[in-house]
Amino acid sequence: METAIGVFASRDRAAEAVNELLKQNVPKDSIVFLTRAENEANRDGEEFAKYVGSFAGGALGWSAGVTVATLFVPGIGAVFALGVGAAALLGLVGAGTGARVSKIISEETPVAQPTPDEKCAEDAAFFREVLKEGRSLVVVRTDSQQIAVVACGILDHLGLGTERRTVMKMKTAVRQVGDVTVLDISGRITLGEGNVALREIVRDLLEKGSKKILLNLGEVQYVDSSGVGELVGTCKTVRSQGGELKLVNLSRRVHELFEMTRLSSVFCIEEDEARAINSFGDHRASEAIA
Repeated sequence: METAIGVFASRDRAAEAVNELLKQNVPKDSIVFLTRAENEANRDGEEFAKYVGSFAGGALGWSAGVTVATLFVPGIGAVFALGVGAAALLGLVGAGTGARVSKIISEETPVAQPTPDEKCAEDAAFFREVLKEGRSLVVVRTDSQQIAVVACGILDHLGLGTERRTVMKMKTAVRQVGDVTVLDISGRITLGEGNVALREIVRDLLEKGSKKILLNLGEVQYVDSSGVGELVGTCKTVRSQGGELKLVNLSRRVHELFEMTRLSSVFCIEEDEARAINSFGDHRASEAIA
């Protein structure tokens, strides 16, 4: 499964991205659109669906049978959500998949909230942080490599991101500092190149028993929307297996991307390797770099 995440400062820009995705035949059941219900978007779910439809156009079929819901997210408030799986992305397991356009959830309609024993998705923190900052999200999840390529191109072009200025493919090197595994990455983390390689390397490290993983991104110059999705997914995978994942030495371009997309609020990021190693709290690692 490939995941591409587009972060948008403008709600109109996000709706435009949905329009382009549909025009390029990205299935609507692969698309999730999330935005806070405030300011000029202070409308009910049905009006919001019409708003998105005004960009997508009736012929594209976005509003026909699409899942639309108004979800209440603790600490954020009401969130308009279009697309199957929106509630799960936000960790609202108990909220189900929302309501059909013909059965819009109104302010008077209570939305089911997750019970204490329902585990919030590990990557939900990322989506919540983005929404908290007043930005909108368009997420595409697909098993099709071709659709993923199309989605990444659209989300990278219209969303917040860095310019593609490097053609160097991703390269990695693994080294051990005490019981902390350092993965040095250079080049770019993009669809079909870095994202798959990163996924496989981290999976292999976990299978070998590595529980403390440090990603050194000092030489990474470009991360596309699929790369953002992979970083979020990698963090989720490591945490789900009882491990810790931290980042160090972000390049200027990647640091700017993390600030814009609010990834900086989700990951533990350190400026230098010594501090990063020590932050895992293992004295053996500290002694190894002394």
